[in-house]
Amino acid sequence: MNSYLQDKDIILRAPDLNDTDIMYKFENQTELWQFGSATGPYSHFALKQYIEQSLNDLFIDRQLRLMIEKNKEAVGIIDVYNFDPFHNRAEIGIVVDDSHRNEGIGKNALHLLSEYCFHRLYIHQLYAYIDEKNEESNSLFNACGFNPCAKLIDWIRADDGAYRTVQMVQKINPYENKT
Repeated sequence: MNSYLQDKDIILRAPDLNDTDIMYKFENQTELWQFGSATGPYSHFALKQYIEQSLNDLFIDRQLRLMIEKNKEAVGIIDVYNFDPFHNRAEIGIVVDDSHRNEGIGKNALHLLSEYCFHRLYIHQLYAYIDEKNEESNSLFNACGFNPCAKLIDWIRADDGAYRTVQMVQKINPYENKT
């Protein structure tokens, strides 16, 4: 396997049909919908179709979804999406199962995927929008070298109907030739 996508603790790999249950669990956690664009639940059938139809190629699909695997168990998902090939930037998102949080999995996965995007895909910039009150996510992205670059007031609507401010964080490819 490509060394960009694994370290001694985790592997980032393409989803397969055995992952529909864990994907179903994450995609249907309604408390997470406010951070994305989901407006309804996903079925196992829809997730199966997604896996079968996706080439998992950022340049074709404009997104890349990878399962985070630890000890042969899928424990999370990390995505690169909203890929803009002209400006060579993409958004990144991550979710780790509650039972595996605070094990360094998110940090490892975010580091591996960033390195893969910069070294192999030659992405110029990765970014994320994080609820300013989400201390865990802000800490994670900060620890992985993402820097705050904007504050967007009332950017997301929370489940309670209130609007929340997000912090946009970005990481510029540190390996690019800056001539």
